[in-house]
Amino acid sequence: MSTSPVPDASSDALFGAADIRELADVLGVRPTKQRGQNFVIDANTVRRIVRTAGVRPDDVVVEVGPGLGSLTLALLEAADRVVAVEIDDVLAGALPATVAARMPARADRFALVHSDAMRVTELPGPPPTALVANLPYNVAVPVLLHMLETFPSIERTLVMVQAEVADRLAAPPGSKVYGVPSVKANWYAEVKRAGSIGRNVFWPAPNVDSGLVSLVRRAEPLKTTAARSDVFAVVDAAFAQRRKTLRAALAGWAGSAAAAESALVAAGVSPQARGESLSVEEFVRIAENKVQQHAGDEESGQL
Repeated sequence: MSTSPVPDASSDALFGAADIRELADVLGVRPTKQRGQNFVIDANTVRRIVRTAGVRPDDVVVEVGPGLGSLTLALLEAADRVVAVEIDDVLAGALPATVAARMPARADRFALVHSDAMRVTELPGPPPTALVANLPYNVAVPVLLHMLETFPSIERTLVMVQAEVADRLAAPPGSKVYGVPSVKANWYAEVKRAGSIGRNVFWPAPNVDSGLVSLVRRAEPLKTTAARSDVFAVVDAAFAQRRKTLRAALAGWAGSAAAAESALVAAGVSPQARGESLSVEEFVRIAENKVQQHAGDEESGQL
């Protein structure tokens, strides 16, 4: 016996609000705040997400946190293949049956990974070309950055996140909300806001609005002699104490305020500047000069 409401042959395969609630009742599912679960109950919204994401017929899409499958079904309509990563035991167990019941002709193009997205290091089948997801609010940024780092084949990303998080991810240097997420996301991709989503398309309705963020991976990675971890260490240090000048904020990272100033001047950055005014390229230059400085110190110590 199927655990998923099966549509009539003439009806839409996508979920409506009644379908979502019926399936949740069958499964005994109640959305939890702990996992940031807010299920999309509007078919037009998931179609809009797929359209905004620019999903192509040859795409292999990875979806994080598919929940009951609203967005999953819409992605399967448009993509060549969908791989969904779900941590919840009940939801992960039910999703393959839902896909098979509502979209049987596409069921062989769906794969489920029952795991914490933060721990996923490989996916079944061809490498993913796109990431499209309604990310749980409480883990949105770390999950996004982990997926971009772990799967360099992902060319295009569209995520739905809390509006405040969307603003931070897409913020330019100098903005009041520009910070660590902004810089780190920009390391991987060109980032921009791609729309807003109201509260009434979710069950349960969240207390905040949501936003869409588009990330298109850089055609060429940022050219640098510093490792990503070196650059991100500078970013973390710069924003740990936002009110301090970079000379002071980077003192611990560089070993001293004088060493921080030396790296900043060599990078062409004012020691009196603050982190929120710097582009990702400037953070790269600071890391590079610290690496070069360290290499020079080691070399002189060996002589």
